[in-house]
Amino acid sequence: MPSLYQAIILDHSKHPRNCGELAHANHHGEAKNPTCGDSLSMDVITENGLIADIRFTGQGCAISQASASLLTESVKDKPIETVLTLTPDDILALLGVELSPNRLKCALLSLETLKLALTKNDKNLS
Repeated sequence: MPSLYQAIILDHSKHPRNCGELAHANHHGEAKNPTCGDSLSMDVITENGLIADIRFTGQGCAISQASASLLTESVKDKPIETVLTLTPDDILALLGVELSPNRLKCALLSLETLKLALTKNDKNLS
């Protein structure tokens, strides 16, 4: 793993951005990685078709926590339609590293959780 990307991953895992619960969220999703026990929850506020705010909670390895932190930073103020088209390659680009198949599942947990939150039939959708 290149040292720059390793430093970014370590920083985001030790000091995650957008970590915590979000009061008045109109979307919520939860997902787990049964392979390693990582778990994430995401709260999202959408307004006018955009991600107005987003927070996550959970526990897991450095990759899963860094991925959630980087993803939440990257999707704020983005159109929901655009966010729903994100792919595993987009997550890998955020992380900047190649991962083994097991670590890939850790990295993609954040994307799975976010897409679950945005596609659930929650009240007050906007």
